Amino acid sequence: MGIPTPEPPITSYAHAPAKTLTVDGDTFAYRELGPREEIPVVFFVHLAATLDNWDPRIIDAIAQTRHVITFDQLGVGASSGRVPATLEQAAHDAHRFITRGLGLRRIDIFSFSMGGMIAQDLTIAHPELVRSLVLTGTGPRGGRDMDKVVGVTYGDIVRAVLTRSDPKEFLFFNRDQVGKRAGKAFVERLKERTIDRDRPIGTTAFRTQLKAIQRFGRSAPSNLSAITAPTLIANGDNDRMVPSVLSEDLHRRISGSELIIYPNSGHGAIFQYVEAFAPVAAAFLNDARSRA
Repeated sequence: MGIPTPEPPITSYAHAPAKTLTVDGDTFAYRELGPREEIPVVFFVHLAATLDNWDPRIIDAIAQTRHVITFDQLGVGASSGRVPATLEQAAHDAHRFITRGLGLRRIDIFSFSMGGMIAQDLTIAHPELVRSLVLTGTGPRGGRDMDKVVGVTYGDIVRAVLTRSDPKEFLFFNRDQVGKRAGKAFVERLKERTIDRDRPIGTTAFRTQLKAIQRFGRSAPSNLSAITAPTLIANGDNDRMVPSVLSEDLHRRISGSELIIYPNSGHGAIFQYVEAFAPVAAAFLNDARSRA
């Protein structure tokens, strides 16, 4: 008998199987796809987001050549427990999931918004774990005006309710014609997965995350010079949630980092410019593997 031909890897996020694992009694929900490799790309998601909130155009582009893992923080989606009160604790929980749950010693990170804040804390606490880092739509601990995210978020939620829209259309995109089209297209892409969809975040969990971001913004700055991993930073030029100047601040403080600022776009610039950004992010992460 001949040797069976191995099944090709799943490279579509819409078809990535839903999985769980347990660490110290805590159950983490996650998905993985793409070719198997020793050092995967772990994705850290934004405020109020579950596994279903990643743009499949970004995931799929990276999963063509890299092994991708997405996961729900504790207290979110299909993961158990409660959302931690601080992003430091969220970083600690992520470390347990990655090292003790998945058994990984080295990872690349792709992060967006709150996920980028958690990723910074994780990288500073465990620099040996992170080989390369993508920080999008995010800012540093103690970043100026980051604590205003609470008012911006609740205000845009009200606007979304009044217009029967998804809040992300207001929070992530400019309200001109270009931004409105990009927002609706992004929300439609999030619906492409039709099986094993995640549970939406609860109100208490959402409020706890929002307070944790506010606390992060009001904290003493971190020593970002401790981040020596190759870092790609991206944002729009009109981010109302995490001010765009904070991406420039990250760039100045993380030695050797690369910065992309997309024009006429807001917090969700990487989704508005996904056709341009996805291949850049994939190439950066592939370069990290090549450099290693």
